[in-house]
Amino acid sequence: MNKLELQKVANEVRKGIITGVHAAKAGHPGGSLSAADLFTYLYFEEMNVDPKNPQDPDRDRFVLSKGHTAPGLYAALANKGYFPVEDLLTLRHIGSHLQGHPCMQHTPGLDMSSGSLGQGISAAVGMALSAKLREKSYRVYTLLGDGEIQEGQVWEAAMFAGARHLDNLVVIVDNNGLQIDGKVEDVCSPYPIDKKFEAFNFHVINVADGNDFDLLDAAFKEAREVKGMPVAIIMKTVKGKGVSFMENQASWHGTAPNDEQYAVAMEDLKKVEEALCQK
Repeated sequence: MNKLELQKVANEVRKGIITGVHAAKAGHPGGSLSAADLFTYLYFEEMNVDPKNPQDPDRDRFVLSKGHTAPGLYAALANKGYFPVEDLLTLRHIGSHLQGHPCMQHTPGLDMSSGSLGQGISAAVGMALSAKLREKSYRVYTLLGDGEIQEGQVWEAAMFAGARHLDNLVVIVDNNGLQIDGKVEDVCSPYPIDKKFEAFNFHVINVADGNDFDLLDAAFKEAREVKGMPVAIIMKTVKGKGVSFMENQASWHGTAPNDEQYAVAMEDLKKVEEALCQK
């Protein structure tokens, strides 16, 4: 896909996030929106995946370590064709396959159940090691939140990945600067994030704007060229990206929009769509 096509898909992903969380009257829109471009890039450009064959043993794997941003992942999977977009309206409903955190037993396209923060990266490291031991060529990607990396298990997994030279692993940190209690740096600062991963023998790529497809494209192309060590992509993003009243507001970490707010949010995204269609 070219940049414009990716931008259009990302806007549809954002619509899906807002639609699902509004219908559920619960969920996590802020971090889902900040990572919408990343989800889009992974599933529509970077990863070797096929919704017609979701269990292909040679597919690339993705683990959403910050599992509460499942609305973003679900919206990307739906737009990719793993299940109908209309299913997003059933988010968190009883009997739905789309629950508040990813469950691989019920949702097509999921490689790992997640939600307990800090644990997803360990699963991703295990998948990457498995590929190495079995001489498989698939790559493993995992997305962490900048608040999530306050968890100690993250660094145990990073230490192991670096020690085993897992160059088929890409760890992405969504550095939107906010978590449920406020600014990440005020709660328990993880900075400098890049230097920490470098200390564990990672090749680190800093992305100044993780909501920019040109920069994401350059970062992932660089990651593919790295040999002998895992890669950490630290991307600076805007929490609530794309919805005017949600951007850079910690209060939208885990709050669903009411009917009036939903209408404003969808109007914001409609304007983005119209602007993209004019390009």
